[in-house]
Amino acid sequence: MNWKTFVLGAGAGVIAGYFASEAVRKNCLVPEGKVLADVKNAFKQTGEVDGSWIKFKPEEFEKHGIKTKVYRGGVSHKQNGNSQQFEFIADAYTGSVIDVYPVSH
Repeated sequence: MNWKTFVLGAGAGVIAGYFASEAVRKNCLVPEGKVLADVKNAFKQTGEVDGSWIKFKPEEFEKHGIKTKVYRGGVSHKQNGNSQQFEFIADAYTGSVIDVYPVSH
């Protein structure tokens, strides 16, 4: 085997490895505990978090024709002595929060 064949094979292996790792990464879900911790930390920037919850099983979600899997959860937030409940929807693949809204009783 000459060096040109070796370099060509090694380059093809590196490229294939990159695309395989990207495919696996895109299909991996962010752990629900990390999503909840990130949301709680965001709320802690403006007040105290009294409690929180998250559904461990992601569910299908579609908005404006875009489909993904999401985690649903909630946070009890105290700011200036007033406590309010919020629910959130976060993308299960990226952990990005899609929506946060107050819960009205």
